[in-house]
Amino acid sequence: MHFERLQLAGAVLITPPVFEDERGSFMETYSDRKFAEAIGDIAFVQDNYAVSRQRGTLRGLHFQLPPMAQSKLVRVIKGAILDVGVDLRAGSPTYLQHVAVELSAHNRAQFFVPAGFAHGYVTLEDDTHVAYKVDAHYSPQHERSVLWSDPDLAIDWRLGGAEPVVAQKDAAAPCVNDIAATLPKAAWS
Repeated sequence: MHFERLQLAGAVLITPPVFEDERGSFMETYSDRKFAEAIGDIAFVQDNYAVSRQRGTLRGLHFQLPPMAQSKLVRVIKGAILDVGVDLRAGSPTYLQHVAVELSAHNRAQFFVPAGFAHGYVTLEDDTHVAYKVDAHYSPQHERSVLWSDPDLAIDWRLGGAEPVVAQKDAAAPCVNDIAATLPKAAWS
């Protein structure tokens, strides 16, 4: 596996080697040993799977507060997404900056989103299937969101002026400056 550290500390793009022959292909999508060597010990506790029917479906920006903060390992099974992580770690040199990567069934890349990041994605194709692992269980009382279109974050979702398909709760999420005072000042993990 190739681990490429991105411009925001902790965010990593992972590209597994793919072995192909006349039968098809094979790849190793996760190895606790390789992750421990490249990223640190991660104990994933839950796998999630989302299907989005339409291109332009936007999910996010979601995160959970400590002690239930989640790191995520995201990959696309079918279709393609623009995957975004926003650094919400107060005191981080990249606080409120974001990174965006394209994940697809074709490129087979994975995005490791560390705890302390808000996470979201927009589908680039119809019928897109996304699978991701998390290292803390879902906790409704710790769940929070940031408005996907927050002008202070200035994320280019590559929508070309089209309106995304967004859940009501995501459309009603607060802007980051409205919740900044409530974000943890210490470590997220």
